[in-house]
Amino acid sequence: MFINNYFATTIWSEQKPEFIKSLNKASNKYIKEARNREKKFIKEHGDFGRSYHSTPLTKDNDFLDFRNYIGQKSWEYLDHQGYDMSQYQTLFSEMWVQEFAKKGGGHHSAHIHWNQHVSGFYFLKASDKTSMPVFHEPRTGARATKLKMKNTKGIMGGTELVHFTPTPGTLIIFPGFLEHEFSVDFGIEPFRFIHWNITAIPKEMAKDVV
Repeated sequence: MFINNYFATTIWSEQKPEFIKSLNKASNKYIKEARNREKKFIKEHGDFGRSYHSTPLTKDNDFLDFRNYIGQKSWEYLDHQGYDMSQYQTLFSEMWVQEFAKKGGGHHSAHIHWNQHVSGFYFLKASDKTSMPVFHEPRTGARATKLKMKNTKGIMGGTELVHFTPTPGTLIIFPGFLEHEFSVDFGIEPFRFIHWNITAIPKEMAKDVV
């Protein structure tokens, strides 16, 4: 008997701690600005359940080395899957930093980012006591016909949800089509991460973009 597993979903992860200190410092002003934008709401209702979202980071040179690194890794990620990357140029469409509320309750519902080929996270503040990214089964047919699992603790062919427990310096790269969410944070320890999206554009088209 041959067991063949096809149509796998590739997720890359690694520890890259050398960016933590500089990116936390560069991110502080953005988180402060994000909190100030909601200052009135926080004063009236508290910050429970909030997610403080920065303005775009793609043009900030304090993030340049990091941007170059993850840009190259994202290109390699697509190349590793067999795509003919000689025909494409990868461009950042979005990059931002977020921090969840100090009082807890921060989270993100399951979602995807439209028209993206690579997405990723870099965690600046995280632990086993904070929120975590959760990835969903991407095959709609499999989700529609899912059966009850006999073991919900391991990762098997029928597993519907996969989560990572990040620490500062954890880098995760995944396909743009992969639905993801962040579990509810309890406000025990700080939780901050950078999120980005990259699009692969045919080189002929990219000439008019860059």
